[in-house]
Amino acid sequence: MLSIGGAGGGAAVEATDARPQLLIVDDDPLITEAFGYVLEKDFRVIATDTRAAAIRCIRALPEPPPLALVDLGLPPTPHRPDEGFALIADLLAHAPEMRIIVLSGQSELAHARHARTLGALEYLAKPADPERLRKLLGSALLMTPGKRQAGGAEASGLHGSSSAIAQLRVQIAQLSDTPFPVLIEGESGTGKELVAHDLHRQSSRRDQPCLTLNCAAIAPALIESQLFGHARGAFTGATENRAGYFEEAEGGTLFLDEIGELPMELQPKLLRVLENGEFHRVGETRPRFCRARVVTATNRDLRQAIGNGQFRADLYHRLSVFTVSMPPLRALDEDRLHLMRLFRDRISAQTGSPPFELSADARGRWLAYAFPGNVRELRNITIRLQTRYPGQTVATEALDAELDLSVPSSTAAGEAPRATDEADPVGQAMEELRRHAGFQLDATLRRWEISYISAALRLANGRMSHAARLLGLNRSTLYSRMDALGMERPHGSGEAV
Repeated sequence: MLSIGGAGGGAAVEATDARPQLLIVDDDPLITEAFGYVLEKDFRVIATDTRAAAIRCIRALPEPPPLALVDLGLPPTPHRPDEGFALIADLLAHAPEMRIIVLSGQSELAHARHARTLGALEYLAKPADPERLRKLLGSALLMTPGKRQAGGAEASGLHGSSSAIAQLRVQIAQLSDTPFPVLIEGESGTGKELVAHDLHRQSSRRDQPCLTLNCAAIAPALIESQLFGHARGAFTGATENRAGYFEEAEGGTLFLDEIGELPMELQPKLLRVLENGEFHRVGETRPRFCRARVVTATNRDLRQAIGNGQFRADLYHRLSVFTVSMPPLRALDEDRLHLMRLFRDRISAQTGSPPFELSADARGRWLAYAFPGNVRELRNITIRLQTRYPGQTVATEALDAELDLSVPSSTAAGEAPRATDEADPVGQAMEELRRHAGFQLDATLRRWEISYISAALRLANGRMSHAARLLGLNRSTLYSRMDALGMERPHGSGEAV
């Protein structure tokens, strides 16, 4: 087992070792040593103890590990899940095909659901049975990258018949053969890479290379060499001349994902390539020229990044000659059922198990759910349902166990906003005030408070102590809030202090 501490930087692995890599992120050395010992027969285990060390590790590896075992309680807040939640998002930003299993002592049901919403495949409470964990990791490996089409380059095209998807297809057809840059914007997990590859496939460049570089997955010190190449001796470790992505893309398409993470010092060099096609390998003075079309994607608000001094306005305007906005999954209506069946049938074929079905009530719940994690969340829910209920009809109760029902499914008047929309609460409030004449703040806040308390009580099965924890309150405060709102206490809620 290779152990990389919080101050560690790189990772060396044996290229001849055929075992799949497994990244374990836990700040308890006893846990990492124990699971490293148990799992090292089947996996090349890499252990880290912080979020920063984990990101440095996967940046240093030639290929990211296909599997990760992540603890939620990590430094600097080991008694809260925030750092673990952030790590799940970071890992999937760097390696969208990574299968993440959360192994945590923080066994709150709400934590499990939120981890799955972010993209974790499964959630196990400590202490976990090693044999069960081994089988779970083995099952996760069955979902090979070439078959797990969550909107990546492997997918053959957009699926669905909703008006949003139809408009997206029209836009791709219009833009595919233009030579100008395209910026694809949208929430994480909506399939931006799929659109980039569809733009290439439908263009006259289709027989030329189509290369993808995730700007978040490369250490800032190395990204210039990755983009533009380097000359022998340009820096320590540069033992030979090497072409970069711009050079290797030739007359094809270069897709730069997570463009908002490009370091400020490299942004002028990217702007120069976009303006006249000229670039230099690191360590060379002779200019080279690129004929590739550049497509970029981001889930960040680049206009806000410009205002914060984190992104150049001139580069943004050069990248966004054309802009494609990806619709969130909650806007795709019946396509959510179509995608579920699509993933279900693929998983069924891979595992040789009969497909599950949803009951009528469960289908209604599926269509009402907001899917804050978008297609990635839908795919992972489908994987779990197919694994647990092959050939069965899944009822609403079983489906509810897989959904993060604390996230409201709409932003109608008087309802709380979606978690995915919380990046701009002022904008939400402005929209709410514009749409609803006679708006009353007190009445709206009262409805929100009742909704959240009711949701917490439902998730906690009426247990007041558990509901209070979900709401971040102590139990006596929750009693007082319910009394003030005129809410009836659950039967038998008199728990011992």
